[in-house]
Amino acid sequence: MRKRERENPCGVCGHYHKYEEGEVCGICGHRIPGSSEKSGLQTSAFPSEILPEFLYLGSYDNASRAELLKTQGISRVLNTVPACQNLYKNSFTYHCLQDEENLPFDDAIQFLEQCEKDKARVLVHCMSGKNRSPAIVIAYLMKCKGWRLAQSNQWVKDRRPCVNISPAVYQQLQEYEQKIFGTIESSPAPQAFPFLDVSSFSFSFPKNDSPVPFPGLDRPGATSIFNCPAPNILPHEFTFGAGQNEKKISDSSFSIASSNGNDTPMDGS
Repeated sequence: MRKRERENPCGVCGHYHKYEEGEVCGICGHRIPGSSEKSGLQTSAFPSEILPEFLYLGSYDNASRAELLKTQGISRVLNTVPACQNLYKNSFTYHCLQDEENLPFDDAIQFLEQCEKDKARVLVHCMSGKNRSPAIVIAYLMKCKGWRLAQSNQWVKDRRPCVNISPAVYQQLQEYEQKIFGTIESSPAPQAFPFLDVSSFSFSFPKNDSPVPFPGLDRPGATSIFNCPAPNILPHEFTFGAGQNEKKISDSSFSIASSNGNDTPMDGS
C-alpha cells in the first residue's frame, strides 16, 4: 500500500514539507530557490573549498549529500543552524552551534582548531551557505590566520561568490575584529604586493654621494681653452701644404738643373 505523501520526508532537510511544491519547512525554513535565485549563480552539489584539504563551506543541501562529502574526504560537520538535522551521525562527527542572535565565534573556532589539529576535513554549513556559516569561516580566518575582516571576507567571497552576509552579522564580525586586533579596519583588503620605495630602487650601480664636478667657464680657477699655451711654431715658418710645396720646388730644381749645364743636345740626325 502506497504511503501517504506527508509521510515522505524532504530529501534535503529530512523534515515533512512539500518541498517540490514550494512549501517552506516549518522547522528549519528550507524551501525551493525562488526564480530570482535561480537566475543567479548556479549552486554546486559540492561545497566550496576555502582552505585546501581542510575547510569547506556550503549549504544544508551540500551537507545532506553524504556520498559527495565522502568523495571530498570530509569527516566532520559544523552545523550553524540547530534547526537543521544532523542526518548522518553514524558517518560524520557533528558539532552544532546554539541558535542565538550573536554567533558563538569562539565555540566554533575551538571546534575548527581541533579539526585542523587532527588533520580532519570539515564542512561548515547553514541553510543556504550565504550568511551564518560564511561568518563563522571569516571569524576563523581572522583569529587563526591573523587576517583582517576585509581580507578574510574577500577571500571567502572569491571562493564562494554567492556569500551575502547580512548587516547584523557583519556588525558582529566587526566587533569580533576589534576584540582580536583592538581596532576596526574600515579600509579594503590589503594589496598583495607592497609598494616599492622608488628612491631606494637601483640597478646595482654604486651610489656616489660626492658631487661630480662639471666644467664651467665662469667658475673661479677654471682653465679656459683660450688660455692654453700656443704651440712652439713661428708664424713665418708655418705654411699650409708645406710638404707639397717642397716637393714641387725639388721637382722644379731638378728640371732646371737638367736644362742648364754643359749637356750637349743629342742630334737626331
